[in-house]
Amino acid sequence: MDCWNCGTKLEDLILPVSRREACRHCRAEIHVCRMCTRFRAGRAVWCAEDRAEPPRETELANFCDYFEPNPDAYQPADASADDKARAQLDALFGDAPATGQAESDGIPDELKKLFGD
Repeated sequence: MDCWNCGTKLEDLILPVSRREACRHCRAEIHVCRMCTRFRAGRAVWCAEDRAEPPRETELANFCDYFEPNPDAYQPADASADDKARAQLDALFGDAPATGQAESDGIPDELKKLFGD
C-alpha cells in the first residue's frame, strides 16, 4: 500500500488503520477520505457509502467507520499535461526564449513588416 500524498510504501502499516497513523516520509495522515476505497474524486458526493456522513475535509484524519484503505490511492501529478500544453503553445506562437522576449532573428517576417525592426 502507498501513501495517498507522496506514494511512499506503507510497509509497516498496522491494520486496521488507526486515526493517528501518518506517513513516515511526508507526515500525511492516513485515515483520510482520499486514502479510502469509497472516495470518489471530482464528484459532488465524495463518498460512495450512502450511510457515511459527508466529509468536510478529504485530507484530514476522520473517525469514519466505513474506511477501507485503498492500495491505489496515490495518483501522481500528470506532468505530461503541462508538457502537452506547452507544446501546443509553442506550435501556436513559435519557440520564444524563456525570458518572454523574442530574439530579432526569430521574429517572423510578417511581424517585422507590421511593427518594423
